Amino acid sequence: MNIGLYFLIFISKVIENGIATLRLIFVANGKKIIGAILQFTAALIWVLSTGIVVTNITNDPIKIIFFALGSLVGSYVGSIIEEKIALGDILINCITKNYDLINELEKNGYTIYTLKNGNNTKFILLFVIQRKNRENVLKIIKSYDNNALIFSEKVKDFTNLLN
Repeated sequence: MNIGLYFLIFISKVIENGIATLRLIFVANGKKIIGAILQFTAALIWVLSTGIVVTNITNDPIKIIFFALGSLVGSYVGSIIEEKIALGDILINCITKNYDLINELEKNGYTIYTLKNGNNTKFILLFVIQRKNRENVLKIIKSYDNNALIFSEKVKDFTNLLN
């Protein structure tokens, strides 16, 4: 039993799967060159770690377990890192009755598009923000209207497709 080898396999797979997860996020956000570089790095690590695992695999099948565990942890670590980086923009949709909320959001630098819903006086707010700023925006909204309906969706800019 070679603990050092198992640790190397595990860490290699954590790094490889973490990088692979991030690569998907970068490509999905239009950063193709970074995605390609990450894919190259992940492929190198994969070849090296897989080579270590398949060498004498019948004599030491425990390497397979550490390979798989590294994959599991790597995917999880990659998703946590992605949440911290929070690439891209989101469209916030907020339905509120609180007009002061609109003023507060505009005071904080957000451009708000407002629709008024008839006699019931509900405001439908639409604005695009960077994903990394969502916690700040949610705190502002909740401080003015704890009952506001808030939902978001990922923004994909199609402007360049028209040229």
